[in-house]
Amino acid sequence: MAPIDKIKGPIREELKAFEPHFKKTVQSDIPFLGVILNYVLRRKGKQLRPMFVFLSAKLNGEICESTYHAACAIELLHTATLMHDDVVDETYERRGAFSLNALWKNKIAVLVGDYILAKGLLLSIKFEEFTFLKLISRSVEDMSQGEIVQMRKSRKLDIDEETYFDIIKKKTASLMATSAAIGTASVTEDNELIEKMSTIGEYIGMAFQIKDDIFDYHAKGIIGKPTGNDIKERKMTLPLIHVLNKVSSKDRRRIINLVRRKNKNKEKVREIIEFVIANGGIEYAEQKMIEFRDKAISMLNEFPESEARESFIELVNYVVNRNK
Repeated sequence: MAPIDKIKGPIREELKAFEPHFKKTVQSDIPFLGVILNYVLRRKGKQLRPMFVFLSAKLNGEICESTYHAACAIELLHTATLMHDDVVDETYERRGAFSLNALWKNKIAVLVGDYILAKGLLLSIKFEEFTFLKLISRSVEDMSQGEIVQMRKSRKLDIDEETYFDIIKKKTASLMATSAAIGTASVTEDNELIEKMSTIGEYIGMAFQIKDDIFDYHAKGIIGKPTGNDIKERKMTLPLIHVLNKVSSKDRRRIINLVRRKNKNKEKVREIIEFVIANGGIEYAEQKMIEFRDKAISMLNEFPESEARESFIELVNYVVNRNK
């Protein structure tokens, strides 16, 4: 059995029932918009975030109709952010297919992203689930701030480790934190428990993003994006940041100059990648990723033993062991 299938075990029926809920939520009477939305729905990913929602709910209570609303709201938010990210990053491929901005240009991609985000917010208002609205709004604020800080830092190339962790906490981990929190909020009003699950989701999200950053240094593009893509976009990620902090001033200046001026040159990008690998950047990033994984598992082990807890732990391990 594949790891992802094992994770889905306790929530398999709920995930199956989630599909029609989600499709109904996102539908539109406008034919052209309907065509675009159908394209989006056909290219869904692994649905990790709805898994977070359902496992969090099952870990802390009984899955109910409100849990489906929570899962829909999270998946709508995630889908909208991917569309906006593709425009910001000028990405024309997503999950092995053309991105929306590649097919319908930036204006349509942004507007469809806005539409989907609005649908998620309206869903929470419709059912008067104002805790959901608060959690989602907080996540949108964090993701926007994280993206802006990263864009600014990519121009100056002065990012340090503390700033890096703050960026990925806001850009990536905040949505996983919200997924765990909103799933819990669908079955309980215990704010302490909701915040605890949010922290667990945050730790998993931190590990998830570090894993993604490590992928960029692999010899082959095993996740469908070119090797060195972050360097080409002048994004300073943990492997590179760590190495720049430990090498000589001369090497530091040389590598920063290559990132600033030669980031489109394939040979120079390869040189940077080899330099980072040779100086222990990958090992250091993996160590930090494992630390976040262990924090999440330690907190999950505070819950009573159950199928949901074991699947959640499997999900944490999947995040750090996945190969795409």
